[in-house]
This record gives sequence, structure tokens and C-alpha cells, in this order.
Amino acid sequence: MARPEQQRAVSSALRSFLASEAAGGMILMAASALAMFIANSVLADQYFHIIHAVTGPELTPKLGPMTVHLWINDGLMAIFFLLVGLEIKREFVDGHLATWADRRLPIISAAAGMIVPAAIYLGFAGSDPQLVRGWAIPAATDIAFAIGVLALLGSRAPASLKLFLTTVAIVDDMGAVAIIALFYTAELNMTALMAALILWLAMLAFNRFKVNALWPYLILAALLWYATLLSGVHATIAGVLAAFAIPFRRTLAAPDAEDSALHRLEHALAKPVAFAIVPIFGFANAGVSLNDVTLASLMAPLPLGIALGLFVGKQLGIFGSVWVAVKLGIAIRPKDANWKQVYGVALLCGIGFTMSLFIGGLAFTDPAQGDAVKIGVLMGSLLSAICGYALLRFAAPKFSKSGESE
Repeated sequence: MARPEQQRAVSSALRSFLASEAAGGMILMAASALAMFIANSVLADQYFHIIHAVTGPELTPKLGPMTVHLWINDGLMAIFFLLVGLEIKREFVDGHLATWADRRLPIISAAAGMIVPAAIYLGFAGSDPQLVRGWAIPAATDIAFAIGVLALLGSRAPASLKLFLTTVAIVDDMGAVAIIALFYTAELNMTALMAALILWLAMLAFNRFKVNALWPYLILAALLWYATLLSGVHATIAGVLAAFAIPFRRTLAAPDAEDSALHRLEHALAKPVAFAIVPIFGFANAGVSLNDVTLASLMAPLPLGIALGLFVGKQLGIFGSVWVAVKLGIAIRPKDANWKQVYGVALLCGIGFTMSLFIGGLAFTDPAQGDAVKIGVLMGSLLSAICGYALLRFAAPKFSKSGESE
């Protein structure tokens, strides 16, 4: 049983995390809406020219000359995945996923919330061999976007719902990272892969010998990113691997420790990632021209499979798994939350924006297919956001700050 002061410390860290994610989610919404507006305005040509402008050398023949879009998706997003890795490590070692009892419901829910959307996508698009690679696109949840929508509800959503959404999304992120590493990897360059392994082992050795300064890890993390880029494994995986090697000191009954390298790096990255990197990614990837969009194109297997996977698959998988787990006595329903509220959060998990667009970019390189992916992700995410917000806003009892229903 956790001591009260331990719970306060973990809750304080969670509140700080939720606050940055909520604000970042709202900025992400604004940046994405701006991209859609510009992509369908007189500035469209300039927008697409800047996004795909060549800005750097050829780091690997696989990618060709680096463009603004590549620097964002393969460079800046590695920093995003570094923060994701830090958050996963913190939660599993010293947070709300530290025990198997805490992990049980999020793992069950996240697994079902990835399997069912993938199955629905394959049911609509799987008959076309060229579209099968997109099966993982609707399997991901955008934690920043979802928490941003949940934050708009204020006291109408009890803290347990925010915790449930956060933990499910964190486990979901773990699944998405594994999918990217296992299923969206090109031919491997074994020399570069071995170099990446040696660099990661060096980081683990620094941790083992209690090197607590951040700069050696950051230098090795940059080299690890480049080696991973050359290896054929997507470069963003380097961010997660680097995070697992960063030293972490548990603080069971105190706030984050200043001598914990992980705490320092997490705090340093939280705001730049939430307020800059993720919105920049949204701005660079959400812009799609709607000039040639027709009802027939919206009903095509690729966008429809993604949209239904996100909107229908997520709610069926997550709500259904929670209901079954609670009925079987495997887990308990989130405290102070009724079934309508749990269903509302399951709907919000259908917001797959950032991670879905990212996986879509790995699955399909053809521009026409890329636009279809964006349309499908936007349809599914918007439907999930609107319906989830409406259900939680109008069907849920309002909670006071004490957590009691009013």
C-alpha cells in the first residue's frame, strides 16, 4: 500500500504532466487547423514548397537529401519519442504503472484498443495488398490531443478518468513504438545496427557506473540517432532506447529529485515538445488539399478503414475490454466514474492524430495515398473528439474539486 506522501508526490507529477499535455494538445489543434486552412488557400503552393524544401545533405540513400519534412519527422520527432520513453520509464518504475495491479486494466484496454481498430481497418482495406501496410494507422492514440479535449471539460471529468486515459495512452505508445520497430523497418544495414547497439550499451554502462551528468548521454543519444537512421530501423526508435538508458532515482515520498537525470531531462523537454515539436509536426503533416475530395473518395477503402478503425474500433476495443475486465473481477472501474464517462473516454481514445499520421507516413510514401491517410485520420479523430466531448459534457455529472458529484 502506497503511503499518502508517496501518492501526493506521484499525483503532483501527474498533474504537471497533464497540464502540459492539455495545453500542448490545444496548441496542436490550432496548428493543425491552421495547416488545413493554408493548404486550401491561396498560400497552398508556398506551404507545400516550404514543407518539402531541400535543406540539408543526404544522411542516408534511403531518405535522399534532407527536407524540412524529413527533419521534422525523423529528427524532431526523435525528441518527442525520447520524452515518450522517459514518461514510460517513470510510470513503470515510480508512477501509476509501477505494480501489476495498476498495469492490468491499462494493458488490457490498450491491447484491445489496438487489435480491434486494426481488424476493422483490414476488414475494409485488407483485400487490397497495397493497403495492408496501413493496418497499424488506427491503432494509436494521441495523448496530447485527447487530454486537451478532456481538459476542456474541467471538473466534469473526475481525476480518475484523466489518469485512466493517460495510462492507457502510455501503454498504447509502447505498442506503437514496438509496431514501428517491428513492422515499419526497411532492409537492415547490419553494420549500422551493430554500431547503434554498441552506442546503446555504452549508455547503459554509463548508467550502471552511476554517471549522472546528462551531457554524455545526450552526445551518445545523437550518435545513436544517426546510427539508427543508417540501420534501416526508423530513427525515432533511438529516442525511446536512449530514454531507457537515462539514470532515474525513485522519489517515493518526495517531489522529483534534482539529482535524477531522468527527472531533469523530462522537465527540460516537456514544454518544448508540447508547445513546439508536436505542434510543428501537426502543422507539417495535417495540411491536405480538399479540392479534389468527393464523397466517393471519402468512402474509399483507405480513408474509410482508418476513420472507422479510429472511431468505431477504439471505442469497441477499449470500452468492451474495460466492461469485460470489471465484470470478470480482473480489474475495477476508474474511481468516481460511471459507465457513460468510461465510454466517453473510450471515444476520446479514437483521437489518433499525431501517432496515426506518423505511422501513415511510414506505411505509404505515395502522395495520393498519403493524402487519403490524412483525410481518414482527420475524419476518425474529429468524430471521436466531438462525440467523446459531447458525451462527457452533457451526460456526465459535474464533479466538485473534492471529487464528489454535485
